[in-house]
Amino acid sequence: MTPELQDLFAFLSFPSVSTDSKHKSDVLDCADWLIKKLSSIGLETQLHETPGHPIVTAKNKHLPDRKTVLIYGHYDVQPADPLDLWDTPPFAPEIRDAKIWARGATDNKGQMLAHILGIEKTLSEKGELPVNLILLFEGEEEIGSPSLAPFLETHKEFLKNDIIAISDTGMAAPNTGTLGYGLRGVACAEVKITGPARDLHSGLFGGTVANPATAVARLVASLHLPDGTVAIEGFYDAVRPLEAWEREMWAKVPGTSDKDFLEVTGSPETFGEPNYSSAERTWGRPTAEVNGIGGGYQGEGSKTVIPAEAFVKLSLRLVPDQDPQTILAQLKTHLEKHCPPGVNIEVEIGHDGKPYACDPHSDFGKAAQRALKRVFPGEPMLIREGGSIPIVQAFRDILGTDTLLLGLALADAQIHSPNENFPIANFEAGIKLNQALLEELAK
Repeated sequence: MTPELQDLFAFLSFPSVSTDSKHKSDVLDCADWLIKKLSSIGLETQLHETPGHPIVTAKNKHLPDRKTVLIYGHYDVQPADPLDLWDTPPFAPEIRDAKIWARGATDNKGQMLAHILGIEKTLSEKGELPVNLILLFEGEEEIGSPSLAPFLETHKEFLKNDIIAISDTGMAAPNTGTLGYGLRGVACAEVKITGPARDLHSGLFGGTVANPATAVARLVASLHLPDGTVAIEGFYDAVRPLEAWEREMWAKVPGTSDKDFLEVTGSPETFGEPNYSSAERTWGRPTAEVNGIGGGYQGEGSKTVIPAEAFVKLSLRLVPDQDPQTILAQLKTHLEKHCPPGVNIEVEIGHDGKPYACDPHSDFGKAAQRALKRVFPGEPMLIREGGSIPIVQAFRDILGTDTLLLGLALADAQIHSPNENFPIANFEAGIKLNQALLEELAK
């Protein structure tokens, strides 16, 4: 095994699950490992305590008249549950089929460590980096980064930079250089419907009181028109239309046909807002999704009751220029307006994050594309991401700089699921990409 893979295996062995308090010491141990690794390659490092998990920073010696590049990543991971669906233990990394299998292999330890090892290789070969470098690694991304925005506010001068680079997104297709220039935002809510004071016998009371489970079903149905268009009043008012060049570019991205989406998802057919391709719906159009729904008896067999309450969890993915707070207010108004009679509704607003987009044709965007061309064959693909990284917009709002999204994750990486994996080829390419990226950004 190469020294690079040995480092990755060591990094992946920490069960740094940020959401679970019993793993607090594991998260700290993982941060300590990062400090030692970064110090060993000659960077000035610091472990910053927060109300939650630590933030790790590192930098080289900054020289005048050089570009300053900030690289962000996160060392926390999602829970590994359900454990019985893993082929091998999630925190005992293993190589099979030219892939590394472990929790965090792709999200985000593999991609993040590739940057660190690229920096190490450049320092070993050339003795210095071509840019002023800042590394910013947090341990709370998987729980919404609650400590990071306050940290940015209090360390603005230390974190001042010209451009930010992140590898925590997707690659359009295997061995395809991919520059992400946008992310969808997110807005979440939970709806609780209550009716009778307790579960009721459906024979004695059915037809005389409203059923909360039925009410939830009707509310969910009200969110969309039959063709999949979101029916919330005002939902599309601020949506930035897709540019002609975007639709032309995305039509060329490999692995984004309807057939490809079906193969990845296992769904019987595609469905969504009409007059848009699957890629356009995923990257450039907003959605309203049900993440969980329930109420009443869930056990085996029948239990003839009218449930006292029911619920639904919702997440809305947003695109430029939608504002999460405006959208959540529109959602609440819609739900209250469409709530059936005979029940009470309670809408609890959850977390949110703004959508993000930058110009991939800027000087920094062109530099990133040159770096991608040095590592991957063909022209780079320019895409937006369907997922959300709310802190990216916070970087712009607080630090005033844009972010280049250099994804190395493949669609079948199974992030957040059992059997997460990362191709060795992508890991190795990420190391080379870091070296090329810093050189190109220096220009």
